[in-house]
Amino acid sequence: MINFNVVQNCAVQQSAPPAWQKALQQAICDPEQLLKLLALSKSELAYQIIIPQPFGLRVPKSYVNRMEKGNPNDPLLRQILPLNLENQKVANFHADPLAEHHQPTGLLHKYQGRVLLVVTGACAVYCRYCFRRYYPYSKSNLTRALAEIKQDKTIKEIILSGGDPLTLSDEKLAELITDIAAIPHIQRLRIHTRLPIILPERVTTQLLTTLTGTRLPTVIVVHANHPNEIDEQVGQALQSLVMAGVIVLNQSVLLNQINDTVDILIKLSETLFNYKVLPYYLHTLDKVQGAAHFDVSIEKTLELQEALQIALPGYLVPKFVTEIVGKEYKQLLQEGVTTNMSI
Repeated sequence: MINFNVVQNCAVQQSAPPAWQKALQQAICDPEQLLKLLALSKSELAYQIIIPQPFGLRVPKSYVNRMEKGNPNDPLLRQILPLNLENQKVANFHADPLAEHHQPTGLLHKYQGRVLLVVTGACAVYCRYCFRRYYPYSKSNLTRALAEIKQDKTIKEIILSGGDPLTLSDEKLAELITDIAAIPHIQRLRIHTRLPIILPERVTTQLLTTLTGTRLPTVIVVHANHPNEIDEQVGQALQSLVMAGVIVLNQSVLLNQINDTVDILIKLSETLFNYKVLPYYLHTLDKVQGAAHFDVSIEKTLELQEALQIALPGYLVPKFVTEIVGKEYKQLLQEGVTTNMSI
């Protein structure tokens, strides 16, 4: 059985790594370097930069290349730049908004017939709204988690999450998927990942072989929040997954001053569909400590939902959902939902 170590620093130790791992090694972790690349100065930012530890700045150069130079309000930049807004203490925003920390082995039982397996704490980019920024990754025990899955025959689907599962090497990922496919009662594999969006080089021939090389139907749920994240290279990576036989869906988070307009959400759905990806979920913000400045009111969220339903065919409208602790499924947003939900 393989043992996955959590990697959260900027250096990944491996000899002769493939191109995507080289890109991870060269990820930008210095705000001054990032601002220089974007032709920005600190004085142009509305808020002061901070470097919270261990959740600092991390962003691959290929993602930075999609940002608009000279624009301190670029929607991609705002998703990854750590600002002193994160130090604000806001009521109802917590370190563990989804009550996951009491399941530290990395096996999260949330929904009937499905389990979420946290396989790594590593990510290609540190999103400032991440609801698992405080998760105790070091306590994850993959061997124990897989043993529990083998014993529970009610589990039909495994969802690989993190961190980002696709930060695992091809060898480790293939071994993990093979181990999962060997469990007779598992019928489906799902992988939640941001890498095809952030680092499209990750979608290699070897990865496609790994994803399609077992008996399990595979679903990839990528995470794009803004149409500017999807350039031609990203689109080709998404199409490669689809053409290989992988079902590809997208989930987004509704973020204040990033994607909370009708025009942007329409363009996001249409851009995804151009590359054969269907919108899946649009999540309200999970109320994690440090992310309150990204929150969008429930009233505005419902207005956006109605506007998208008017403007787009049903298959291009993502499900507007929120997650409530203790509920056995995500809650569809509707009239009467309030901002003081139990979370």
